[in-house]
Amino acid sequence: MKKVSGSPLPLGVTYKNGRANFAMEVLEGKTCKLLLYRKGEASLLASYVFSDRIGSVYYMAVDGLKEEAYEYNYDIDGECVTDSYAKALSGKEVWLKNIEISEKSKENVRGIFYEDHYDWEADQSPRIQEEELIAYAIHVRGFTKDTHSKVKNKGTFQGVIEKIPYLKDLGINQIQCMPVYEFEEAGMRINYWGYGPGYYFAPKSAYAKDGDGVKGLKDLVKCCHKAGIEVVLEMPFSEGVSGLMVTDCLRNYVMEYHVDGFILNPYNVPMDIILKDPILSGVRILRHAEEFQNVMRRFLKGDEGVVTDVMYQTRKRWDLEGIYNCITTHTGFTLKDLVSYDGKHNEANGENNQDGPDYNYSWNCGAEGLTRKKAVLELRKNQMRNAMFLLLLSQGVPCILAGDEFANSQKGNNNVYCQDNPIGWLNWRNLLKEQEMYQFVKQLIKFRKKYRLFHQEKELLGIDQSGCGMPDVSYHGEMAWRASTEVASRQIGIYYSSQNKEEADCFVAYNMHWLEHEFALPALKKGRKWYRAASTKEGILKDLVVLENQRNIELDEREIVVLVSGKGETV
Repeated sequence: MKKVSGSPLPLGVTYKNGRANFAMEVLEGKTCKLLLYRKGEASLLASYVFSDRIGSVYYMAVDGLKEEAYEYNYDIDGECVTDSYAKALSGKEVWLKNIEISEKSKENVRGIFYEDHYDWEADQSPRIQEEELIAYAIHVRGFTKDTHSKVKNKGTFQGVIEKIPYLKDLGINQIQCMPVYEFEEAGMRINYWGYGPGYYFAPKSAYAKDGDGVKGLKDLVKCCHKAGIEVVLEMPFSEGVSGLMVTDCLRNYVMEYHVDGFILNPYNVPMDIILKDPILSGVRILRHAEEFQNVMRRFLKGDEGVVTDVMYQTRKRWDLEGIYNCITTHTGFTLKDLVSYDGKHNEANGENNQDGPDYNYSWNCGAEGLTRKKAVLELRKNQMRNAMFLLLLSQGVPCILAGDEFANSQKGNNNVYCQDNPIGWLNWRNLLKEQEMYQFVKQLIKFRKKYRLFHQEKELLGIDQSGCGMPDVSYHGEMAWRASTEVASRQIGIYYSSQNKEEADCFVAYNMHWLEHEFALPALKKGRKWYRAASTKEGILKDLVVLENQRNIELDEREIVVLVSGKGETV
């Protein structure tokens, strides 16, 4: 090994043909040394003092380093520090290996050299149009860790790959992954989710069946792309992480891992710089917002005074602003728990039920938690279906929380950040128990894809945009063309005009009241009739049923009905 002249950029380690270039940002006045080890050996092999410096960056290069034979750390003013820019780490291959945090265990975590030999096989991003996306939020470990997940490599990138046929069958074309970078899972409580400080450039080695997180994540992205599925990573950078590091990190995942997008916290990262970055141009830069979620939850449970907001949320293309629609997320109740609990039940977290969001806009349908009351169970089933209607029949990108399609429960825990156990994992036994719910969601996704009116390219404005004589979207109540928007109203009829003579029009009647309501139907073009296509109680109908009464339709309490127009028997 020989120390030679290096380069201050890029930051981190650049390795090629046995030469490693090291560039490390160090505060003014502090000393810095490179520490080299043989792989798997505790004793220090060699150290080199950084002598070259530009600004706050120390840099050097070392020749004669074999890629798989050596590991490294830094010594900054006598403290052993792992490279925050490390592309891969050793010592983290096993989940919860270092349960007790100590200086010794920290020293065992080291950067490793990684030269890119991966065969991408001409991989290309699916680049799906926004209006065509059906997103699905997963936790890589929790998605397949359950013993009934029927995968060989449970809790890993490879386990997710094994579930790709399931995702395709459901109709998913984008997965959104919670943190997959190296984070410290051991602590006072298990950091199951992965939020907080981390080594953001290094894929989590414990999420790979063989401890190779780099290859594991690349395999996942490549296999998803082959199946026409995009991969989006949640990157919740800690407060204080520099904008340079954030930008470098996102660029790394795009260039080295072919990642399709990121979910970011706009308060922690320089969004203006990221959105203008040429490397990140065309990459999906997303953020979570709760407007759609809160409005739809309140409407679902029958709150007053939200009909006007529902009208806006169903037509708004939030995805044009980098926001996706969701009813449930990792932070908060699952869909099953949203209709089964009035309050959170986070006692298992050990924080006296003080953690997690207090305001969930949930409703237990008449009994808290587990119950055998048939009326309550039937109402919960209907409410879950209604929630999926609200999500999948609104404009913008819908994102389903993994497991909601088969009524996965977390026993009322709305903050499973530390529950690396069956509470936080998907219970795949429910897929068999809840086949009716699964088939409903699957068919509803197909229904959304079939009718373009529910995922339009242009944002709806409530005006005649094509000169056909009809507004693109209009709102109705007991009288056609007159919506009931007063505070006490809990119902709305939404008419989507195809603006095209060859396509079917659609009408969705939402009755979230606990009383029956009648809706007036807008008159169709000559020769067309309204057909019943789907409803809360019936699901998605295999055969469309023509309405005997083409002027009015009556809905039961807490029911949604979807109508489509057609000529004669053809739709």
